[in-house]
Amino acid sequence: MCLYTFAIIGFLLMLGFVVSKSELTKNSGLVDKNDYFSKSRKLVDNKNYAWINTEEYSVLKESLKNEEIILSRVEKETGIKSRSLVSILFVEQMRLYNSDRELFKKVFEPLKILGVQSQFSWGILGLKQDTLIEIENNLKATSSPFYLGPEYEKLFNYSDAERFALVTDEHDHYYTYLYAALFLKQVEKQWRQAGFDISNRPEILATLYNIGFSHSVPKADPQMGGAEIEIGNSKTSFGQLAYEFYYSQELIEQFRP
Repeated sequence: MCLYTFAIIGFLLMLGFVVSKSELTKNSGLVDKNDYFSKSRKLVDNKNYAWINTEEYSVLKESLKNEEIILSRVEKETGIKSRSLVSILFVEQMRLYNSDRELFKKVFEPLKILGVQSQFSWGILGLKQDTLIEIENNLKATSSPFYLGPEYEKLFNYSDAERFALVTDEHDHYYTYLYAALFLKQVEKQWRQAGFDISNRPEILATLYNIGFSHSVPKADPQMGGAEIEIGNSKTSFGQLAYEFYYSQELIEQFRP
């Protein structure tokens, strides 16, 4: 059964690469069409979170525990908190688990694995090819507000096929986390250079991750928001969901704020 399952997943990975290269989709970056930077919502009691007792989160929680070592490595290499990354991962996976119930029941729930996207978005963190390329370009663009310094300039030099294989690797999530961490580090740099420190604003970082570079406009009073996500009968935003997880007590031993 497992052999058939992984064969299907492998086929979907290759299909996704063909689709993305044939430009059948033109969605750019990580931008969602919903209103972004919507007004912050009041944080509710941990026990009242819509996701806390769902079967999706019960499965996801076990999968997230397995990411502690690799996320700790990325945190040491980039300075981006592992809890910020896992909060974004939590949102992406909850969205995926809830959007395809049949796949959740047949694959994710029995195998207790993270969902690896390979069509319009890639990997466990839903990165798009355009965003990956922009992250790479920002590492080399010395005049860009996203430029991190000469030590990062030669970090990546991949072909399209190599990049796809690295980010969609279902067994090794290192490069997916590295790209995501560099995105957050780049927007932190942009905002800090403009006089605003968002390094301790996980909800803003998650919102920016969701809406993409083009909507990253430094300001004194940013609000969390992003794509509307439905968990059960409750609707919330990408940034709000990341905020709830970050400041909850969930997996606090593995991923500290």
